[in-house]
Amino acid sequence: MEINGWDARYRSRERAAEDFSTEPTPLLAETAAGLAVGKALDLASGTGRNALWLASRGWQVTAVDASSAAIDFLLATATQRGVTLAAKVANLEEHEYRIEVSAWNLIAICYYLQRDLFEPAKRGVVPGGLLISIVHITESGEEPTGHRVRPGELQQYFKDCEILHYREGKPRDSAHQRSVAEIVARRPAGTQ
Repeated sequence: MEINGWDARYRSRERAAEDFSTEPTPLLAETAAGLAVGKALDLASGTGRNALWLASRGWQVTAVDASSAAIDFLLATATQRGVTLAAKVANLEEHEYRIEVSAWNLIAICYYLQRDLFEPAKRGVVPGGLLISIVHITESGEEPTGHRVRPGELQQYFKDCEILHYREGKPRDSAHQRSVAEIVARRPAGTQ
């Protein structure tokens, strides 16, 4: 979907349950609950449910999404809730946002697939930091696409990391229906 299509979708609220959920992704909430508060980057944040949840718990959060409508909603919600965070409109596919190396304790890429984003995201977490990714996977008889990986594919992008969690199957997030692959990977300590 083109960026203008996402803006229109957010403005029309045609998928309110999916796009405007206020609950964080369960995997993110479970993972972050056991971590010391630090700096978090939410890539393809949409309307910011994960960014808002992290910020409300004291994390220093930056949310990035290509849709200005989503970022506008995120910032308005943050103001209403009295939450402070940074938000940027940037097209990740066009590499308009540069992930700073070794700058983040946690990077989340939830329900967004951009294969060439994994390497810079892994370098973006501090040694010992975590990266969470949730992507849709193909169903039986489907071929992989730009928006879906084949079963087992997501894990291959993180061979050089310590895998703390990996699961494929139906999402635990009620806003999504398609099967997913989800991973929590730790950047090895001592890597540069």
